[in-house]
Amino acid sequence: MTGEPHPQHKWAAPFFAIWIGQAFSLFGSQLVQFVLVWWLTKTTGSATALATATLAVILPGILLGPFTGALVDRWNRRIVMIVADGLVALAAAVLVALFWAGAIRVWHIYLIMLARSVGGAFHWPAMQASTSLMVPEKHLSRVAGLNQMLNGVFNIVSPPLGAVLLGTLPFYGVITIDIITAALAILPLLFVQIPQPQRPPMDTTKASRASLWQDIRESLDFIASWSGGLALLGIATVNSFLLNPAFSLMPILVVRYFKGTAMQLGWIESAWGIGVVFGGLVLSVWGGFRRRILTILTGLVGVGLAVLFIGLAPATAFLLAVAAMFVAGFMYPIANGPVFAVLQSVVPPHMQGRVFMVVGSLVGAMSPLGMVIAGPVADWLGVRIWYLVGGAVCALMGAGAFFVPVIVHLEDDRGGRPSNVNSASFK
Repeated sequence: MTGEPHPQHKWAAPFFAIWIGQAFSLFGSQLVQFVLVWWLTKTTGSATALATATLAVILPGILLGPFTGALVDRWNRRIVMIVADGLVALAAAVLVALFWAGAIRVWHIYLIMLARSVGGAFHWPAMQASTSLMVPEKHLSRVAGLNQMLNGVFNIVSPPLGAVLLGTLPFYGVITIDIITAALAILPLLFVQIPQPQRPPMDTTKASRASLWQDIRESLDFIASWSGGLALLGIATVNSFLLNPAFSLMPILVVRYFKGTAMQLGWIESAWGIGVVFGGLVLSVWGGFRRRILTILTGLVGVGLAVLFIGLAPATAFLLAVAAMFVAGFMYPIANGPVFAVLQSVVPPHMQGRVFMVVGSLVGAMSPLGMVIAGPVADWLGVRIWYLVGGAVCALMGAGAFFVPVIVHLEDDRGGRPSNVNSASFK
């Protein structure tokens, strides 16, 4: 393979063959995630156990991300995805055997979640980096919208379907579905070729044997030289620090402030999922503004204002909070989807894996840090403070970024190598 994208009229069939397979795998994974969380809840009744499981899911991506990204850039990305999906299937098979034998223990769940997360740390950058070589640049935002919509649909469907399946099948029967969906993800990868990026000439010399640390440093140097991207990364890390704890505290907001029950919590979480579906659908059809950063900033302002309104809603106006949650969900794909399209169009193909994972690790590291601080602050000042501060900061940063040229023109600055900037192209 030459590393060149497929011709414009031939890209859809091979890409969507892989995309549909990955959609099946994602669905199976979310079903299993629901089943495992439910089993931990019923077995232990411990918030600490659930927190430990959450750390097992998120820490591999944060700690290993820069290394897995660098390795993905060196290896055949199609093989990486096959092996990663195979690891998911193998982990599911181990779970099936343990549940069937009645030998399952809590620590088994932690290890399986950890193994699945390690597989995801390789799979995600391989898929994202492959997308930019298979999909024409003008369609990247639409594909990102489809991805966001798909995640929203699964967020809505997976929990109730998982509950229904648990009522009709044993635990190992539900988990078997994940093995089947992983196989469906691997199948098209056996027949569809994914373009491999051409490394620059310097990589064919001694530099091609550079250490992983040097590869990671190269990605950090690229990010540091991309002024607009660095500024956007700063906005993303602040939002991750403030908004992720706010959403994690939603059950407390519903119970303590709105005096709601599990039913009300279900309504407000479903409102988010429905909003994500509609937002992803709109982005996939519309494609966003020609200058993608304007779409991102518009979405950030929308998310921030919606979260702010959740915090401002009176205790007697729960439906207002539900409506604001729907708007936040709707604007999330508008803000988040084009980010990957920007990265895919600006970052050189041969280093996309490591850049994506370095960015993901830096942003993701803020989430657990914010969660550690969120509890004591919420107990001290009340849970609404996270919605008020987080929403206001997100909206203000998004609005203020419209007036920062280095951010508005970040797509014209190819990692410190600016192209022609046309100040009239704000549409």
